Amino acid sequence: MAVTRHPLPPWQTGLQKSSFSMWRESQPTPVLDGAVPPQPAVVTMVEAGSIAEELGIQPGDKIVRINGVAPRDLIDYRILIGEEELTLAVVDPTGQHHCISFEKDMDADLGLEFSEALFDGLRQCNNRCPFCFIDQQPMGKRSTLYLKDDDYRLSFLYGSYLTLTNLTPTDWQRIETQRLSPLYVSVHATDPDLRCRLLRNKRAGLILQQLEWFARRRLQIHAQVVVCPGLNDGRQLQRTLRDLARWGAGPWPTVLSTAVVPVGLTRFRPAAAADLTPVTPPLARQVVAQVEALQAEFNPHLGSRFAWLADEWYLMAAQPLPPRSTYEDWPQQANGVGSIRAFLEALDQATAQLPPALPTPRRCSWVVGGLVGPALRPVVERLQGVRGLELLLHALPSPYWGQNLVVTGLLTGADLMDGLAGRDLGDQLLLPSVMLRHGSPLFLDDLTVDQVADRLGVPILPVADAQGLVTACLGA
Repeated sequence: MAVTRHPLPPWQTGLQKSSFSMWRESQPTPVLDGAVPPQPAVVTMVEAGSIAEELGIQPGDKIVRINGVAPRDLIDYRILIGEEELTLAVVDPTGQHHCISFEKDMDADLGLEFSEALFDGLRQCNNRCPFCFIDQQPMGKRSTLYLKDDDYRLSFLYGSYLTLTNLTPTDWQRIETQRLSPLYVSVHATDPDLRCRLLRNKRAGLILQQLEWFARRRLQIHAQVVVCPGLNDGRQLQRTLRDLARWGAGPWPTVLSTAVVPVGLTRFRPAAAADLTPVTPPLARQVVAQVEALQAEFNPHLGSRFAWLADEWYLMAAQPLPPRSTYEDWPQQANGVGSIRAFLEALDQATAQLPPALPTPRRCSWVVGGLVGPALRPVVERLQGVRGLELLLHALPSPYWGQNLVVTGLLTGADLMDGLAGRDLGDQLLLPSVMLRHGSPLFLDDLTVDQVADRLGVPILPVADAQGLVTACLGA
Protein backbone atom coordinates (compact mmCIF):
# COMPACT_ATOMS: atom_id res chain seq x y z
CA MET A 1 0.00 0.00 0.00
CA ALA A 2 1.45 3.37 -0.98
CA VAL A 3 1.19 5.99 1.70
CA THR A 4 2.26 9.61 1.32
CA ARG A 5 3.23 11.95 4.11
CA HIS A 6 0.87 14.73 5.12
CA PRO A 7 0.76 17.21 7.96
CA LEU A 8 -2.31 17.39 10.21
CA PRO A 9 -5.09 16.25 10.17
CA PRO A 10 -4.47 12.60 11.10
CA TRP A 11 -4.12 9.90 8.51
CA GLN A 12 -6.73 7.18 8.52
CA THR A 13 -5.03 4.10 7.10
CA GLY A 14 -6.06 0.43 6.99
CA LEU A 15 -3.08 -1.92 7.01
CA GLN A 16 -2.50 -5.57 6.21
CA LYS A 17 -2.77 -7.85 9.24
CA SER A 18 0.38 -9.29 10.81
CA SER A 19 0.89 -12.49 12.78
CA PHE A 20 3.53 -10.95 15.09
CA SER A 21 2.71 -11.60 18.74
CA MET A 22 4.15 -10.66 22.14
CA TRP A 23 3.13 -10.65 25.78
CA ARG A 24 0.46 -8.22 26.93
CA GLU A 25 1.25 -5.83 29.75
CA SER A 26 -0.21 -2.83 31.51
CA GLN A 27 0.00 0.50 29.73
CA PRO A 28 2.77 2.98 30.56
CA THR A 29 1.84 5.96 32.68
CA PRO A 30 1.38 9.19 30.66
CA VAL A 31 3.86 11.97 31.33
CA LEU A 32 2.21 14.32 33.83
CA ASP A 33 1.90 18.05 33.25
CA GLY A 34 4.96 19.84 34.56
CA ALA A 35 7.15 16.73 34.50
CA VAL A 36 10.21 16.61 32.26
CA PRO A 37 9.13 14.47 29.28
CA PRO A 38 11.39 11.91 27.62
CA GLN A 39 13.21 12.91 24.47
CA PRO A 40 11.57 11.79 21.21
CA ALA A 41 12.61 8.40 19.87
CA VAL A 42 14.83 9.00 16.82
CA VAL A 43 14.25 6.51 14.01
CA THR A 44 17.44 5.07 12.51
CA MET A 45 16.04 2.21 10.43
CA VAL A 46 12.73 1.31 8.81
CA GLU A 47 12.31 -2.35 7.92
CA ALA A 48 11.51 -3.00 4.28
CA GLY A 49 7.89 -4.02 3.77
CA SER A 50 6.95 -3.06 7.33
CA ILE A 51 3.96 -1.14 8.61
CA ALA A 52 6.20 1.85 9.28
CA GLU A 53 7.39 1.87 5.66
CA GLU A 54 3.77 1.81 4.47
CA LEU A 55 3.07 4.78 6.71
CA GLY A 56 5.91 6.71 5.14
CA ILE A 57 8.04 6.91 8.29
CA GLN A 58 11.68 7.50 7.43
CA PRO A 59 15.05 7.51 9.20
CA GLY A 60 15.48 10.79 11.03
CA ASP A 61 11.81 11.02 12.02
CA LYS A 62 11.11 11.38 15.74
CA ILE A 63 8.31 9.50 17.50
CA VAL A 64 7.05 11.92 20.15
CA ARG A 65 3.92 10.22 21.47
CA ILE A 66 1.97 7.02 20.92
CA ASN A 67 -1.73 7.25 21.77
CA GLY A 68 -0.95 10.37 23.75
CA VAL A 69 1.85 8.82 25.82
CA ALA A 70 5.53 9.75 25.50
CA PRO A 71 7.46 6.43 25.66
CA ARG A 72 10.32 6.52 28.14
CA ASP A 73 12.21 3.67 26.48
CA LEU A 74 11.89 0.66 24.20
CA ILE A 75 9.83 -1.16 26.83
CA ASP A 76 7.13 1.51 26.79
CA TYR A 77 7.34 1.64 23.00
CA ARG A 78 6.78 -2.10 22.60
CA ILE A 79 3.85 -2.07 24.99
CA LEU A 80 2.21 0.99 23.44
CA ILE A 81 2.36 -0.29 19.86
CA GLY A 82 0.61 -3.50 20.92
CA GLU A 83 -2.81 -1.88 20.47
CA GLU A 84 -4.95 -2.30 17.35
CA GLU A 85 -5.66 1.40 16.98
CA LEU A 86 -2.69 3.74 17.13
CA THR A 87 -2.08 7.43 16.80
CA LEU A 88 1.54 8.48 16.42
CA ALA A 89 2.77 12.03 16.96
CA VAL A 90 5.79 12.35 14.66
CA VAL A 91 8.23 15.17 13.93
CA ASP A 92 10.09 14.89 10.63
CA PRO A 93 13.66 16.16 10.04
CA THR A 94 12.33 19.53 8.80
CA GLY A 95 10.56 20.07 12.13
CA GLN A 96 7.05 19.54 10.74
CA HIS A 97 4.61 17.75 13.05
CA HIS A 98 2.42 14.89 11.84
CA CYS A 99 -0.36 12.95 13.49
CA ILE A 100 -0.70 9.45 12.03
CA SER A 101 -3.74 7.36 12.93
CA PHE A 102 -4.16 3.79 11.69
CA GLU A 103 -5.36 0.31 12.55
CA LYS A 104 -3.32 -2.87 12.59
CA ASP A 105 -3.35 -6.33 14.03
CA MET A 106 -2.94 -6.36 17.80
CA ASP A 107 0.74 -6.77 18.80
CA ALA A 108 1.95 -6.31 15.21
CA ASP A 109 5.41 -4.75 15.10
CA LEU A 110 5.90 -1.49 13.23
CA GLY A 111 9.39 -2.34 11.95
CA LEU A 112 11.35 0.53 13.48
CA GLU A 113 14.77 0.79 15.09
CA PHE A 114 15.92 3.76 17.18
CA SER A 115 19.17 5.51 18.00
CA GLU A 116 18.79 4.76 21.72
CA ALA A 117 17.01 2.17 23.84
CA LEU A 118 16.33 4.75 26.56
CA PHE A 119 14.57 7.98 25.69
CA ASP A 120 14.78 9.56 29.14
CA GLY A 121 18.46 8.95 29.94
CA LEU A 122 20.62 6.21 31.46
CA ARG A 123 20.29 5.33 35.15
CA GLN A 124 23.87 5.31 36.36
CA CYS A 125 25.39 3.49 39.30
CA ASN A 126 25.46 5.08 42.76
CA ASN A 127 27.84 2.49 44.25
CA ARG A 128 31.59 2.86 44.74
CA CYS A 129 32.72 -0.73 44.27
CA PRO A 130 36.54 -0.81 44.44
CA PHE A 131 36.59 -3.60 41.84
CA CYS A 132 34.45 -1.70 39.32
CA PHE A 133 36.07 -2.10 35.90
CA ILE A 134 34.85 1.34 34.79
CA ASP A 135 37.06 2.93 37.45
CA GLN A 136 40.03 0.79 36.39
CA GLN A 137 40.45 2.47 33.02
CA PRO A 138 42.84 5.23 32.00
CA MET A 139 41.37 8.68 31.52
CA GLY A 140 41.01 10.48 28.23
CA LYS A 141 39.21 7.87 26.15
CA ARG A 142 35.74 8.10 24.59
CA SER A 143 33.10 9.19 27.07
CA THR A 144 30.92 6.10 26.69
CA LEU A 145 33.63 3.97 28.32
CA TYR A 146 32.99 5.76 31.62
CA LEU A 147 29.22 5.36 31.78
CA LYS A 148 28.28 3.26 34.80
CA ASP A 149 25.16 1.49 33.66
CA ASP A 150 22.94 0.40 36.54
CA ASP A 151 19.64 0.64 34.67
CA TYR A 152 16.95 -1.94 35.31
CA ARG A 153 15.48 -1.39 31.84
CA LEU A 154 18.71 -2.35 30.08
CA SER A 155 18.90 -5.34 32.39
CA PHE A 156 15.47 -6.45 31.19
CA LEU A 157 16.12 -5.66 27.53
CA TYR A 158 19.71 -6.86 27.12
CA GLY A 159 20.74 -8.81 30.22
CA SER A 160 23.13 -6.25 31.68
CA TYR A 161 23.70 -6.54 35.41
CA LEU A 162 22.40 -4.08 37.99
CA THR A 163 22.63 -3.83 41.77
CA LEU A 164 19.09 -2.64 42.71
CA THR A 165 20.57 0.11 44.90
CA ASN A 166 19.40 3.09 42.86
CA LEU A 167 15.74 2.17 42.34
CA THR A 168 13.05 4.63 43.40
CA PRO A 169 9.58 3.58 44.62
CA THR A 170 8.30 4.46 41.14
CA ASP A 171 10.88 2.13 39.58
CA TRP A 172 9.85 -0.75 41.83
CA GLN A 173 6.21 -0.11 40.96
CA ARG A 174 6.99 -0.12 37.26
CA ILE A 175 8.93 -3.41 37.51
CA GLU A 176 5.88 -4.96 39.13
CA THR A 177 3.25 -3.38 36.88
CA GLN A 178 5.00 -4.11 33.59
CA ARG A 179 6.33 -7.49 34.80
CA LEU A 180 9.94 -6.68 33.92
CA SER A 181 11.32 -10.14 34.54
CA PRO A 182 13.82 -11.67 34.60
CA LEU A 183 16.34 -9.03 35.66
CA TYR A 184 20.06 -9.66 36.05
CA VAL A 185 21.38 -8.74 39.48
CA SER A 186 24.94 -8.39 40.79
CA VAL A 187 24.58 -9.86 44.27
CA HIS A 188 28.24 -10.50 45.21
CA ALA A 189 27.27 -11.37 48.81
CA THR A 190 24.07 -12.02 50.74
CA ASP A 191 25.60 -11.03 54.07
CA PRO A 192 24.17 -7.48 54.41
CA ASP A 193 27.24 -5.97 56.04
CA LEU A 194 29.61 -7.54 53.54
CA ARG A 195 27.53 -6.43 50.57
CA CYS A 196 27.50 -2.86 51.94
CA ARG A 197 31.28 -3.08 52.23
CA LEU A 198 31.73 -4.46 48.73
CA LEU A 199 29.45 -1.90 47.07
CA ARG A 200 30.28 0.88 49.56
CA ASN A 201 26.62 1.75 49.73
CA LYS A 202 24.43 1.36 52.81
CA ARG A 203 21.44 0.52 50.60
CA ALA A 204 23.26 -2.60 49.37
CA GLY A 205 22.38 -4.44 52.58
CA LEU A 206 18.74 -4.75 51.54
CA ILE A 207 19.37 -7.58 49.07
CA LEU A 208 17.51 -10.28 51.04
CA GLN A 209 14.44 -8.06 51.45
CA GLN A 210 14.59 -7.32 47.74
CA LEU A 211 14.69 -11.01 46.88
CA GLU A 212 11.62 -11.47 49.06
CA TRP A 213 9.93 -8.65 47.14
CA PHE A 214 10.60 -10.46 43.85
CA ALA A 215 9.35 -13.74 45.30
CA ARG A 216 6.03 -12.30 46.52
CA ARG A 217 5.34 -10.93 43.05
CA ARG A 218 6.49 -14.03 41.17
CA LEU A 219 9.22 -12.06 39.44
CA GLN A 220 12.59 -13.60 38.69
CA ILE A 221 16.29 -12.77 38.46
CA HIS A 222 19.58 -14.24 37.31
CA ALA A 223 22.34 -13.52 39.84
CA GLN A 224 26.03 -12.79 39.62
CA VAL A 225 28.82 -13.05 42.20
CA VAL A 226 32.16 -11.39 41.43
CA VAL A 227 34.65 -13.11 43.72
CA CYS A 228 37.23 -10.84 45.38
CA PRO A 229 39.89 -12.93 47.16
CA GLY A 230 39.89 -12.42 50.90
CA LEU A 231 36.49 -10.69 50.90
CA ASN A 232 33.63 -12.76 49.54
CA ASP A 233 35.31 -16.08 48.75
CA GLY A 234 35.56 -19.17 50.96
CA ARG A 235 32.84 -19.32 53.62
CA GLN A 236 31.18 -16.16 52.36
CA LEU A 237 30.89 -17.59 48.85
CA GLN A 238 29.43 -20.75 50.35
CA ARG A 239 26.88 -18.72 52.29
CA THR A 240 25.96 -16.56 49.30
CA LEU A 241 25.36 -19.48 46.93
CA ARG A 242 23.35 -21.44 49.50
CA ASP A 243 21.25 -18.37 50.32
CA LEU A 244 20.53 -17.80 46.64
CA ALA A 245 19.76 -21.48 46.09
CA ARG A 246 16.98 -21.24 48.68
CA TRP A 247 15.33 -18.78 46.33
CA GLY A 248 15.86 -21.18 43.44
CA ALA A 249 13.44 -23.87 44.62
CA GLY A 250 9.81 -24.50 43.79
CA PRO A 251 7.72 -24.43 40.62
CA TRP A 252 8.34 -20.68 40.19
CA PRO A 253 11.89 -19.98 41.44
CA THR A 254 12.86 -16.41 42.19
CA VAL A 255 16.56 -16.90 41.40
CA LEU A 256 16.95 -18.81 38.14
CA SER A 257 20.74 -19.13 38.06
CA THR A 258 23.96 -17.71 39.50
CA ALA A 259 27.24 -16.96 37.75
CA VAL A 260 30.47 -16.98 39.74
CA VAL A 261 33.00 -14.65 38.10
CA PRO A 262 36.61 -13.84 39.09
CA VAL A 263 37.44 -10.21 39.84
CA GLY A 264 39.39 -8.45 37.12
CA LEU A 265 42.07 -5.99 38.20
CA THR A 266 44.00 -3.65 35.93
CA ARG A 267 47.12 -1.54 36.45
CA PHE A 268 44.90 1.55 36.38
CA ARG A 269 42.85 0.61 39.43
CA PRO A 270 42.42 3.48 41.89
CA ALA A 271 43.92 3.71 45.35
CA ALA A 272 40.59 2.59 46.81
CA ALA A 273 41.23 -0.82 45.23
CA ALA A 274 44.82 -1.11 46.43
CA ASP A 275 43.95 -3.83 48.95
CA LEU A 276 42.31 -6.06 46.33
CA THR A 277 44.32 -9.05 45.17
CA PRO A 278 44.01 -10.92 41.88
CA VAL A 279 42.86 -14.51 41.59
CA THR A 280 45.76 -16.99 41.65
CA PRO A 281 45.83 -20.50 40.14
CA PRO A 282 45.62 -22.14 43.60
CA LEU A 283 42.57 -20.05 44.49
CA ALA A 284 41.01 -20.83 41.11
CA ARG A 285 41.37 -24.55 41.80
CA GLN A 286 39.85 -24.05 45.25
CA VAL A 287 36.85 -22.16 43.88
CA VAL A 288 36.29 -24.73 41.13
CA ALA A 289 36.22 -27.54 43.69
CA GLN A 290 33.95 -25.54 46.01
CA VAL A 291 31.38 -24.59 43.39
CA GLU A 292 31.33 -28.02 41.74
CA ALA A 293 30.61 -29.55 45.17
CA LEU A 294 27.73 -27.12 45.60
CA GLN A 295 26.41 -28.01 42.15
CA ALA A 296 26.22 -31.63 43.27
CA GLU A 297 24.41 -30.48 46.41
CA PHE A 298 21.89 -28.30 44.54
CA ASN A 299 21.07 -30.55 41.60
CA PRO A 300 18.96 -33.18 43.39
CA HIS A 301 16.80 -30.55 45.11
CA LEU A 302 16.53 -27.90 42.41
CA GLY A 303 16.74 -30.05 39.28
CA SER A 304 19.59 -27.80 38.18
CA ARG A 305 23.21 -27.13 39.03
CA PHE A 306 22.00 -23.57 39.67
CA ALA A 307 25.49 -22.01 40.12
CA TRP A 308 28.05 -21.96 37.33
CA LEU A 309 31.65 -20.87 37.05
CA ALA A 310 32.84 -18.47 34.38
CA ASP A 311 35.26 -20.09 31.95
CA GLU A 312 38.19 -18.10 33.36
CA TRP A 313 38.19 -20.19 36.56
CA TYR A 314 38.98 -23.40 34.65
CA LEU A 315 41.53 -21.68 32.44
CA MET A 316 43.34 -20.11 35.41
CA ALA A 317 43.23 -23.43 37.25
CA ALA A 318 44.65 -25.19 34.16
CA GLN A 319 41.72 -27.60 34.25
CA PRO A 320 39.60 -28.82 31.34
CA LEU A 321 36.30 -27.10 30.65
CA PRO A 322 33.19 -29.01 31.77
CA PRO A 323 31.29 -31.02 29.15
CA ARG A 324 28.41 -29.46 27.25
CA SER A 325 25.71 -31.20 29.32
CA THR A 326 26.74 -29.46 32.53
CA TYR A 327 25.71 -26.06 31.18
CA GLU A 328 22.08 -27.14 30.78
CA ASP A 329 20.30 -24.40 28.77
CA TRP A 330 23.19 -21.88 28.90
CA PRO A 331 21.54 -19.52 31.43
CA GLN A 332 24.69 -17.43 31.92
CA GLN A 333 26.55 -17.76 28.62
CA ALA A 334 26.53 -13.99 28.04
CA ASN A 335 28.41 -13.69 31.33
CA GLY A 336 31.26 -15.90 30.12
CA VAL A 337 29.83 -19.13 31.54
CA GLY A 338 30.32 -21.78 28.87
CA SER A 339 31.08 -19.33 26.07
CA ILE A 340 34.18 -21.28 25.01
CA ARG A 341 32.31 -24.58 25.14
CA ALA A 342 29.53 -23.02 23.05
CA PHE A 343 32.13 -21.79 20.54
CA LEU A 344 33.65 -25.25 20.27
CA GLU A 345 30.19 -26.73 19.75
CA ALA A 346 29.47 -24.19 17.01
CA LEU A 347 32.82 -25.02 15.46
CA ASP A 348 31.86 -28.69 15.25
CA GLN A 349 28.92 -27.64 13.10
CA ALA A 350 30.90 -25.15 11.04
CA THR A 351 33.62 -27.72 10.24
CA ALA A 352 31.32 -30.67 9.57
CA GLN A 353 32.07 -30.50 5.82
CA LEU A 354 35.52 -29.04 5.38
CA PRO A 355 37.12 -29.36 1.95
CA PRO A 356 40.10 -31.72 1.79
CA ALA A 357 42.29 -28.97 0.32
CA LEU A 358 42.30 -25.32 -0.72
CA PRO A 359 42.64 -24.47 -4.41
CA THR A 360 45.21 -21.82 -3.46
CA PRO A 361 47.47 -22.12 -0.38
CA ARG A 362 46.56 -19.70 2.38
CA ARG A 363 48.34 -18.52 5.55
CA CYS A 364 46.51 -16.45 8.12
CA SER A 365 46.75 -15.56 11.79
CA TRP A 366 44.12 -15.64 14.51
CA VAL A 367 44.60 -13.53 17.64
CA VAL A 368 42.99 -14.29 21.00
CA GLY A 369 43.56 -13.45 24.66
CA GLY A 370 46.38 -15.24 26.45
CA LEU A 371 43.99 -16.86 28.89
CA VAL A 372 41.92 -18.68 26.28
CA GLY A 373 44.66 -19.70 23.86
CA PRO A 374 45.27 -23.21 25.23
CA ALA A 375 41.56 -24.05 25.08
CA LEU A 376 41.39 -23.06 21.41
CA ARG A 377 44.39 -24.96 20.09
CA PRO A 378 42.17 -27.92 19.06
CA VAL A 379 40.38 -25.46 16.75
CA VAL A 380 43.64 -24.70 14.98
CA GLU A 381 44.53 -28.38 14.69
CA ARG A 382 41.19 -29.19 13.08
CA LEU A 383 41.48 -26.42 10.51
CA GLN A 384 45.10 -27.31 9.80
CA GLY A 385 43.75 -30.60 8.49
CA VAL A 386 42.75 -28.79 5.31
CA ARG A 387 45.71 -29.10 2.90
CA GLY A 388 47.05 -25.73 1.89
CA LEU A 389 45.75 -23.94 4.99
CA GLU A 390 48.13 -22.71 7.67
CA LEU A 391 46.49 -21.04 10.65
CA LEU A 392 48.76 -19.36 13.20
CA LEU A 393 47.27 -18.83 16.67
CA HIS A 394 48.57 -15.88 18.68
CA ALA A 395 47.47 -15.86 22.33
CA LEU A 396 48.51 -12.46 23.65
CA PRO A 397 48.93 -10.84 27.06
CA SER A 398 47.66 -7.31 27.69
CA PRO A 399 50.40 -4.85 28.68
CA TYR A 400 47.74 -2.17 28.30
CA TRP A 401 45.76 -3.52 31.27
CA GLY A 402 48.78 -5.00 33.01
CA GLN A 403 47.49 -8.57 32.72
CA ASN A 404 49.42 -11.52 31.32
CA LEU A 405 46.35 -13.76 31.22
CA VAL A 406 43.46 -11.90 29.70
CA VAL A 407 40.21 -12.82 27.97
CA THR A 408 39.96 -12.02 24.27
CA GLY A 409 37.43 -9.21 24.63
CA LEU A 410 39.85 -7.09 26.68
CA LEU A 411 42.69 -7.04 24.14
CA THR A 412 43.28 -3.53 22.84
CA GLY A 413 44.75 -2.17 19.65
CA ALA A 414 47.96 -1.35 21.53
CA ASP A 415 48.18 -4.95 22.75
CA LEU A 416 48.01 -6.19 19.17
CA MET A 417 50.64 -3.70 18.02
CA ASP A 418 52.98 -4.72 20.86
CA GLY A 419 52.35 -8.45 20.77
CA LEU A 420 52.37 -8.97 17.00
CA ALA A 421 55.06 -6.50 15.93
CA GLY A 422 57.65 -8.16 13.70
CA ARG A 423 55.78 -11.47 13.45
CA ASP A 424 54.92 -13.17 10.19
CA LEU A 425 51.13 -12.88 10.21
CA GLY A 426 50.54 -14.42 6.79
CA ASP A 427 47.98 -13.16 4.32
CA GLN A 428 45.44 -11.86 6.83
CA LEU A 429 44.89 -11.34 10.55
CA LEU A 430 41.58 -12.72 11.83
CA LEU A 431 40.25 -10.66 14.72
CA PRO A 432 37.40 -11.75 17.03
CA SER A 433 34.88 -8.92 16.77
CA VAL A 434 34.32 -9.10 20.55
CA MET A 435 37.44 -6.90 20.81
CA LEU A 436 35.63 -4.06 19.05
CA ARG A 437 32.89 -1.68 20.04
CA HIS A 438 29.60 -3.03 18.72
CA GLY A 439 28.99 -1.71 15.23
CA SER A 440 32.28 0.17 14.97
CA PRO A 441 36.00 -0.50 14.31
CA LEU A 442 37.12 0.86 17.72
CA PHE A 443 39.14 -1.09 20.28
CA LEU A 444 38.85 -0.35 24.00
CA ASP A 445 41.81 2.03 23.76
CA ASP A 446 40.16 4.01 20.93
CA LEU A 447 42.58 2.76 18.29
CA THR A 448 40.89 1.64 15.06
CA VAL A 449 41.22 -1.53 13.04
CA ASP A 450 42.77 0.44 10.18
CA GLN A 451 45.40 1.97 12.47
CA VAL A 452 46.43 -1.44 13.78
CA ALA A 453 46.44 -2.93 10.27
CA ASP A 454 48.68 -0.11 9.00
CA ARG A 455 51.12 -0.60 11.88
CA LEU A 456 51.27 -4.39 11.46
CA GLY A 457 51.29 -4.30 7.69
CA VAL A 458 48.60 -6.93 7.24
CA PRO A 459 44.89 -6.79 6.34
CA ILE A 460 42.62 -7.39 9.35
CA LEU A 461 39.28 -9.13 9.11
CA PRO A 462 36.93 -9.11 12.15
CA VAL A 463 35.09 -12.42 12.60
CA ALA A 464 31.98 -12.69 14.74
CA ASP A 465 31.63 -16.40 15.42
CA ALA A 466 32.80 -19.92 14.61
CA GLN A 467 31.24 -19.91 11.14
CA GLY A 468 32.89 -16.59 10.39
CA LEU A 469 36.26 -17.96 11.46
CA VAL A 470 35.94 -21.05 9.27
CA THR A 471 34.73 -19.05 6.28
CA ALA A 472 37.62 -16.59 6.63
CA CYS A 473 40.20 -19.38 6.99
CA LEU A 474 38.95 -21.01 3.81
CA GLY A 475 39.20 -17.68 1.99
CA ALA A 476 35.54 -17.63 1.05
